[in-house]
Amino acid sequence: MKNSIPITSSELGVLWMTYQRKTMMINMIEYFIEKSEDRAARKIMVNYCKENNKFVAEIEDIFKGEGAIVPSGFNEKDVHKDAKSLFDKMFDILFLRLMMKLSSGLNALHLDMTYRKDVRDFFKRSSTSSQEIFDACTEYLLEKGVLARSPYVTMPKEVEFVEEKKYMKGIKLFGDKRPLNTVEVAHIYQSIEGHIVETNLLTGFAQVAKESEVRDHFMKGKELTKKIVSDFASILQQSDIQTPSTWAGRPTDSKEPPFSDKLMMYCSTTLAGFQLTSNALGIALSMRSDLPLKLMLLSQDVYQFANKGGQLMVKHHWMEEPPQMEDRNQLIKSQK
Repeated sequence: MKNSIPITSSELGVLWMTYQRKTMMINMIEYFIEKSEDRAARKIMVNYCKENNKFVAEIEDIFKGEGAIVPSGFNEKDVHKDAKSLFDKMFDILFLRLMMKLSSGLNALHLDMTYRKDVRDFFKRSSTSSQEIFDACTEYLLEKGVLARSPYVTMPKEVEFVEEKKYMKGIKLFGDKRPLNTVEVAHIYQSIEGHIVETNLLTGFAQVAKESEVRDHFMKGKELTKKIVSDFASILQQSDIQTPSTWAGRPTDSKEPPFSDKLMMYCSTTLAGFQLTSNALGIALSMRSDLPLKLMLLSQDVYQFANKGGQLMVKHHWMEEPPQMEDRNQLIKSQK
């Protein structure tokens, strides 16, 4: 039944983006379910697909109720479940956890852009679902011993205030950089954790991509994520903090593509966009002047990677065009 209040342009846009991301994820996770031999991991992933298939159906109902075309998104043609396992054990849950971080942030952002009650309710429920899946993934990985916690620290005993301008510059006496504060460590540590997963993801994608220029693109992305991990690890080590690592989730030697080049390109570009957003937050929260500069330089590289990915998707007709606003000038010209 058509809602008496039409959806706005912003609601149409965020629902469209959510449809793309959720259909991509459902198809990827269904492949991982097919390859998983761990009952607990399968349960988490099956629950994810069950919930998100419902969300996808809701978006389709809203679009149909508004007389809008349902997006193409991703479907069974973009996944090859018979392909060999592309990643070792635990990668599926590591990847799902990373994507739930992204989804939680996007759901909150999209909720702020909505007005109609059913659309607001949709993003609230989607946000809750993402947080629950994230929690389940975290508990699973901690129990398996493959998720490194961030470092512990001596608890503060009194409130202190910054007294010197040098604190903002990150310089102590004799030119040494001051130790990182816990806010800065939190961002850097989480960024390394995510980029380790992404390095493995892009390595696997590069092994199986059909188009040579797509393979080259993934290889460049892999080298970029490795550089980011190395640069951030160096910053941690300057404060005598160990770099997070995990033995799990490495690519196998398979060369059979489980996913279409279109899906893999969209996935990598989505994660690059997430990196840019995360870096922007890190710039805002860092109080040591060398850190925002480092993040800005890395963001330029990430942006170039994402932009090149977009160009490749356009070239191969893989980029679905979002709904457009009316071209008033064209409408006026057509009347002449």
